[in-house]
Amino acid sequence: MIEYKERFYRSWIRDEELVNFEVKEKESDLFIRTLLPLQEEAKRALLEVRRKIEDYIKVDPYFARTLTPYHPLPTAPSIIKEMARMARRVKVGPMAGVAGAIAEWVGRHLLKFSSEVIVENGGDIYLASSCPRVVKVFSGDSPFRKVLSIKIPPEKTPVGICTSSGKIGHSLSFGNADAVVVISSSTILADVAATALGNKIKKEEDVEKGIKWIKSIRGIKGVMVIIGKTMGVWGDIELV
Repeated sequence: MIEYKERFYRSWIRDEELVNFEVKEKESDLFIRTLLPLQEEAKRALLEVRRKIEDYIKVDPYFARTLTPYHPLPTAPSIIKEMARMARRVKVGPMAGVAGAIAEWVGRHLLKFSSEVIVENGGDIYLASSCPRVVKVFSGDSPFRKVLSIKIPPEKTPVGICTSSGKIGHSLSFGNADAVVVISSSTILADVAATALGNKIKKEEDVEKGIKWIKSIRGIKGVMVIIGKTMGVWGDIELV
């Protein structure tokens, strides 16, 4: 059983222009912001995507437990194939992208009803907006914990902003980074890439070579790595 951790960072939101609500189902705990109260639509989309993933795992349980690149069955639904395809790109298991996959699936569904959609799933975010948005980076006890945020211009959305940490949260990481943030037009790719890069960051000296590696991954727009007193940033990423 996964221990529930209170999403305290959700209380940091200060504006009141959007409707805020939560949708939960088993391990999924989504915090959503839209122009309208769309709880029912969000719940419907969440149940649908979870059903697709859970049903496939019943057919091939290996999908859920492998930590290495995976090739799905020909009959797999599109969400499974996309998770596997993006995970192969960074050489991790497909479930490394499950939070991003769920956030993006629900977010794209809600875009049918609201032009402003933010879906946060355990620190992984799908964002579509017509105005600039600022995403605060939580990096635990690092020296940068209170000073860093990322500005996302509207023309660069929809976008995925995903975070991995070797010190915070319940997600599996083999690294020691305070925070690894990856930005991509694919929230699934951002999620698996954050996991893969996070696995590589075990000490401060790993930041430079980790960023060099992520630069070779097609589809990555920007990245931030924080470990101890060291921070590395690359790509189309605006700090504020």
